[in-house]
Amino acid sequence: MPVIDVNGLPAPEVRPYHVLITGFGPFSRYAVNPSWLAVKPLHNTILTMDPPDEPLTVDDQILMAEANSFAQDARDIYLSTLQVPVTYEDVLAIVPGLHARPPVLPPSADPNLPDIMPPADGFDLIFHVGVAGRGPLRMERVGHKFGYNMKDATGSLAPIVRVTRDENSNSNRGQSEPSEMERMERARLSEYLIEAPVDGTEPPKRGFGKGYESFSEEIFTEIDVEKLVHHLKKSGIEQIYSSLDAGHYLCDFIYYCSLAESKRASGKADKLTTKVIFLHCPPVDQPLSTEEVTEAIKKSVIWLCGAAAKSGLPST
Repeated sequence: MPVIDVNGLPAPEVRPYHVLITGFGPFSRYAVNPSWLAVKPLHNTILTMDPPDEPLTVDDQILMAEANSFAQDARDIYLSTLQVPVTYEDVLAIVPGLHARPPVLPPSADPNLPDIMPPADGFDLIFHVGVAGRGPLRMERVGHKFGYNMKDATGSLAPIVRVTRDENSNSNRGQSEPSEMERMERARLSEYLIEAPVDGTEPPKRGFGKGYESFSEEIFTEIDVEKLVHHLKKSGIEQIYSSLDAGHYLCDFIYYCSLAESKRASGKADKLTTKVIFLHCPPVDQPLSTEEVTEAIKKSVIWLCGAAAKSGLPST
């Protein structure tokens, strides 16, 4: 799967897939975020799709012409990357624009990277990457609306949300009963203070409010994460598993925001869905190297674009 620089190439005859990969900026002890170290080398490059590793079936019928069809319809995958600051405010300001058509992108945080030329008809896939603690890669399945009580890299908290009585009774688990992954995030990021209760009361509910009222408390990606993880394991990326808990910090926050904006855009008559996925990577060499994480991202993107091609559904 060669990586090719897109500069100077003639316009393709067949529209390529357009993929945006985001990593996070500096925070905590990371002068350069491990997620950005893995994402940055993919900026402004092209991946080529692998031939299908198994026959395509429709209603249990094997399509015998699949190989010829793949050779005729194979599309390149154009990659762009973006560094997102580790703040709630920046996520809310940046992510909606990523799902616009054409996308609206902020200036690059890295002056050494070429500018992104956003596709007029939008990205087919937005692949978010963020750092977690030591351990395997985690491909996340769901983003959460509430429960963001840790301060970001600037010491700011997520917006306070006015919720209905039903929402309040159904969604306190992100605050009074933190999940295992959230407890791990709190321990890992102990310098980012957690909002303390006032006079023995629960801290205010924080997360997504105005503009996100119509979205559910949890949004699942439309991508079949289990199949993706299975494919990656078969292809040699063994240290990876799927997860239902992105940690209720900035990784979870950007994932929910992106999933919601994808749904918002797809609800418009002239809009097609931009698929969204999130990958948690460990710090460098704990145990995976930066190069191994980059390779996992590449293999994921190729599989996801191949799955889109196999589905027979129109792409953006």
